[in-house]
Amino acid sequence: MKYLILIHSNPKPWAHPTSRFTDEGRALSVAEHEEGDRKFDVLLGELSANGELVTAEALADPASATVYRWRSGDSLASEGPYAETQEHLAGFFLIDCATRDRAEEIAAQFAGPGSIAELRPAYVWE
Repeated sequence: MKYLILIHSNPKPWAHPTSRFTDEGRALSVAEHEEGDRKFDVLLGELSANGELVTAEALADPASATVYRWRSGDSLASEGPYAETQEHLAGFFLIDCATRDRAEEIAAQFAGPGSIAELRPAYVWE
């Protein structure tokens, strides 16, 4: 089953990896960041090697977004970001796992300093 891990963050300025640009991330030492990076590289290597990582992408600044809303039978475009929130969608990882438990085990490792990881199953069309 496929699952999407959505990374929500609010780095200031917007940059990647977001954990280096959040208030929480700035509070960490260089050694702590390097250890986190090492663990993340190991995780991505394992997911790639066992075929669970389908794709991933970091996203640009939400201010560069264009939002399309349905209004009176037509679409209306507006400049981003789409919502007044503290965290914005910073990136995503699409994984393919045998069980929900495995997907949860993986997703828990994606939360970082100043970032939230959201796990959502892909919709199954019947």
